[in-house]
Amino acid sequence: MTVAASLDWRERAARLFPGGVNSPVRAYRAVGGEPPLLLRGKGPYVWDEPGRRYIDYVGAFGPLLLGHGNAAVAEAIATAAVMGGPFGVTGPGEVRLAEMIRARMPSVERLRFVNSGTEAAMSALRVARAATGRELIVKFEGGYHGHADSLLVEAGSGAATLSIPGSAGVAQAVAAQTLVAIYNDLASVEALLESHPREVAAVIVEPVAANMGVVAPLGGFLSGLRELTERDGALLIFDEVITGFRVAPGGAQELYGVQPDLTVLGKIIGGGLPVGAYGGRGELMDLVAPSGPVYQAGTLSGHPVVMAAGEATLEQLTPDVYAKIDQQSARLEAGLQMNGASVARVGSLLTVFFRGQPPRNFSEAKTSDATAFARFFHSMLDAGVLLPPSQFEAWFVSAAHDSPVIDATLEAAGR
Repeated sequence: MTVAASLDWRERAARLFPGGVNSPVRAYRAVGGEPPLLLRGKGPYVWDEPGRRYIDYVGAFGPLLLGHGNAAVAEAIATAAVMGGPFGVTGPGEVRLAEMIRARMPSVERLRFVNSGTEAAMSALRVARAATGRELIVKFEGGYHGHADSLLVEAGSGAATLSIPGSAGVAQAVAAQTLVAIYNDLASVEALLESHPREVAAVIVEPVAANMGVVAPLGGFLSGLRELTERDGALLIFDEVITGFRVAPGGAQELYGVQPDLTVLGKIIGGGLPVGAYGGRGELMDLVAPSGPVYQAGTLSGHPVVMAAGEATLEQLTPDVYAKIDQQSARLEAGLQMNGASVARVGSLLTVFFRGQPPRNFSEAKTSDATAFARFFHSMLDAGVLLPPSQFEAWFVSAAHDSPVIDATLEAAGR
């Protein structure tokens, strides 16, 4: 494909899609310039339309823990696709994948597959409100749980990238049902629970914040949330769309030893295909129709091709694979330390912040030098390394990022 043809594709996209994209961060507004037109990927690499190769740390924003074009995942997708479907009934693939998830996350006694993380988070909140008979939700400044109306208040990810504090079109009455606390600040949560006694249905949190850049939980923060919610009678929801099966075989809840009431999943459990899931204690999930009064449905939920991709992915995620990914991620973290910047990492999630110390919350993350990040981003792109195009997104390291790939990344950063 020629450069002229590439420009033609962009012009056609601009006439069809708002901002020429189907998800805001893809527009490169935070870093400037035009995104490369990527045509294929293999392992840790992607190629653009002139055929230039880049080391990829976007990783589809999280799902591709095994890298692009994993052979076993591709074979599973092809096999399931030629079998037909979806069939409108529950199939063996849904059962097998759900059993794999439950074995790795004991807090998830029952679950329901959906088609996106947004849908999963929205549904989990509905269950929490039904279970408690309460309406209010506590989320954290800079936390992102999809684009459901009540969760866009003070959101991270693309909303933070574009400096949008909420969203037009969200009714004030809906936004008022969401209370905002400060990540890593238990006192802010306690104050909200005390000022709204027995009114909060759930506290929803990314156990490792990854949509304000990577911000790790301070010691005692997650266990403190567990204690506060139990004392108040509210539910604790972990949004593990990003951390689930990435930071540990059993997600952040295994890594930090804290079990939530409900868990929201996505990304890796679909092997790169659209997916979401929510689950938790049996009595809570039994509130979902047809077992109970909480209605939630989806024509394509549990799609056999998606289930096959997720099953093939989780089968390959052995302790040895996790150890290898963590080792290479640690090498990358150590090599990226530079003057005027700091590196935050949890497992294979990593962010370079252009501030002296890694942030502890969203307010601190916002003090990072976004202009410096944009310069760094384009320098790395010119050197053949593709980073997420925002200071407020995580880098994703995969099992395909071996020592030569890490060495090449660090060489580019050094320049």
